[in-house]
Amino acid sequence: MKEFLVELKVCVPPGTPGDEVERRRHEESAAAADLAAAGRLVRLWTRPLLDGGAIMVGLYRAGTSVELDGMLGRLPLGDWLRWSVTPLEPHPNDPTVLV
Repeated sequence: MKEFLVELKVCVPPGTPGDEVERRRHEESAAAADLAAAGRLVRLWTRPLLDGGAIMVGLYRAGTSVELDGMLGRLPLGDWLRWSVTPLEPHPNDPTVLV
């Protein structure tokens, strides 16, 4: 499995009913737990923005970037997400390698 750093921003379409937003966010939490249990979502952080919003930053594992894109697109918030992906490669000075 390869590792990817992913930045995600939720862009809820204007006029979306609040109950739909809440339903999807609840389903998103369950989907994130499933991805974590499967070893696909390794870590997840929130990076606050100056405008009061936030970007999620996640460390994901997938076989390819195409597989990762499919995985993100199938999330309950998938069609509301905008993401950028940075593929990661091992570094010889990584503390986990040096131990």
